Amino acid sequence: MSFEEDLDRLDKIARALESDRLPLDEALKLFEEGIARLRAAADALEKAEGRVQQLVEQADGTLKLKDTRA
Repeated sequence: MSFEEDLDRLDKIARALESDRLPLDEALKLFEEGIARLRAAADALEKAEGRVQQLVEQADGTLKLKDTRA
């Protein structure tokens, strides 16, 4: 799933868990799914952040790939 799909599903899970009418077993399953989707979304966000950090804007406004080798 995409980052956006994970966020959408997390929103739906959160709304369902806020309901008082959810049986405990179903609530636990949704909670477990939510944790998995949260981790997937966090991983995708971390990867995207890494890619963005690799780009460095030059004085003339152009972008250059940052040399991450130390």
